[in-house]
Amino acid sequence: MTKRLVNTAKTLRKMQTDTERLLWKHLRAKQVEGLKFRRQQPIGNYVVDFICLDKSLVIEVDGGQHAGNKKDEERDVWLKSEGFKVLRFWNNEVLNNMEGVLEVIRENCLRHPPLNPLPSREGKADGSPHKSRKSPKI
Repeated sequence: MTKRLVNTAKTLRKMQTDTERLLWKHLRAKQVEGLKFRRQQPIGNYVVDFICLDKSLVIEVDGGQHAGNKKDEERDVWLKSEGFKVLRFWNNEVLNNMEGVLEVIRENCLRHPPLNPLPSREGKADGSPHKSRKSPKI
């Protein structure tokens, strides 16, 4: 993570859109299933709108300028290759259907596996190591 990317994330936090600010009111302080979300978080070479590291879940809130955006598609492919689930919502969805948006987020948090599940202690009498999921580059 470069210093430039960290500074970009700080600037984006200070200049949130009204839609991002509204969604943040509902995600902050562990209001969704007791999970911690971060906003404008650098990850790899990108800054994502919201992320829950415990559930490997990224949430993006987009305006019309993102329709068919190739860079967004490339970023989504990279995030998925790192084990993240990406949810994208249009601004008007957040503004006009907050309850529906929060329900989709909640459902994905409940069914998406944790980032690094604890290995089972059962069935490993042969001493072989447990396999764990690849940690993302943050």
